[in-house]
Amino acid sequence: MSTPSPEDTAAETQPAIDHELWKITLGELDEKMGVKILEESVERVVATMPVEGNRQSFGLLHGGASLAVGEAVGSWAAVIHASRLGKTAVGVDVSATHHRSAREGQVTITATPIHLGGTITTHEVLITNEAGQRLCTLRITNLLMRRHHK
Repeated sequence: MSTPSPEDTAAETQPAIDHELWKITLGELDEKMGVKILEESVERVVATMPVEGNRQSFGLLHGGASLAVGEAVGSWAAVIHASRLGKTAVGVDVSATHHRSAREGQVTITATPIHLGGTITTHEVLITNEAGQRLCTLRITNLLMRRHHK
């Protein structure tokens, strides 16, 4: 078994919730893409998005749409965790593998934590079709930072 990193120790020694949890607010692109939030917690963020309106010229779900929604959902999950620590999160890396596509229906986007540190978070984001088949797997890493108030 490995020794915990300083980030692991910092996150684990923080009170479970000493700040109000951040609530998801859709951005302009999220609204244009038709994103709907189903669940939001530190453990899991789930959203849906219609394929219609998010297709490329060959009639398939656009890979860029998958990346955009996957990055959004993974970042929201990171910000919810960061808010417990009085921080916010910014994305520093995202990668995706497209397994199959969709022509119609709705996709479900689910972000779950791989690592919740005090400085860095990493989430796995799965995009599935209505039959539960995996369309895309993303991994997103976010840097936790002090909040800058407006």
